[in-house]
Amino acid sequence: MDSMELTGRDFDRIPRRNVRVPVVEFARLWLTAERQYERERTWAALGVVDVCRWIACATVRLETGRTFLAYAPVTERTGLAHEETIEAECLAAQRLWLRRPIPGYLVNRPGWLDSVVATLEWAWHRSGVPPLDIPAHSQG
Repeated sequence: MDSMELTGRDFDRIPRRNVRVPVVEFARLWLTAERQYERERTWAALGVVDVCRWIACATVRLETGRTFLAYAPVTERTGLAHEETIEAECLAAQRLWLRRPIPGYLVNRPGWLDSVVATLEWAWHRSGVPPLDIPAHSQG
């Protein structure tokens, strides 16, 4: 997946009902995650990016020019995120996180599911801390 170059317009479009932390904090996390993923291309960074894009109802543009609406990271549900689908995604992520044996595709994605669960828990359930260290002044 490609990284996104975010603008203020992307942040203005975040549905306020889709996050239970201050939208500004969520936007700062999203910006930090995109920048980290651009630098590192790790599964852990991608997990945060996947959740942020989906919750924000972002349109993702690939280098090929193809665009698509971000999809739910665990269930791969398409369509806009909203309260009911976010809660369902949280439950699906938690169930997958507890599943044993660990599915093979997750073994090959180190840190991805942990990041997905942590991001959903923080942004939706207001539980824990942001899944990434957010610089004091993240500017776009």
